[in-house]
Amino acid sequence: MAIEVGSKLQGKVTGITHFGAFVELSEGVTGLVHISEIADNYVKDVNDHLKLNDIVTVKVINVDKDGKIGLSIKQAVDRPVDAAPTRPARFDRQGDRGGFGRGDRGGRGGGRPPANKHVSFEDKMARFLKDSEDRISSLKKNTEGKRGGRGARRD
Repeated sequence: MAIEVGSKLQGKVTGITHFGAFVELSEGVTGLVHISEIADNYVKDVNDHLKLNDIVTVKVINVDKDGKIGLSIKQAVDRPVDAAPTRPARFDRQGDRGGFGRGDRGGRGGGRPPANKHVSFEDKMARFLKDSEDRISSLKKNTEGKRGGRGARRD
């Protein structure tokens, strides 16, 4: 039986590493389930999800020319289309919902303006300059003592 991309097969876990698990398929053919393809949620340790000799259903996601087989456990699970995994809503420091604003944490965007308040170009430019100067002074302060070779600081 040839192993084709997209087919779902049963296999036995024969080895576990820090980056995934090896699954033996039919006729002694072995493929790898990468750690990112084990579960829908974050997997810190493969041993928390799989044990040696477990029988698992896997989906073949790729077959390389050199014979390496990429497998997925999370893609082998049939789930309804409307039940796709969603990310939880994020909150910035002001309590606004959204994943794009960074609030007062720094970052490139500098946060979003409040929805009910129109911010002029001059205000945006002044905020950008202030943030930029703050970042530069912080950078200078943190790298000042790391320069130079042997001996004391030069004033």
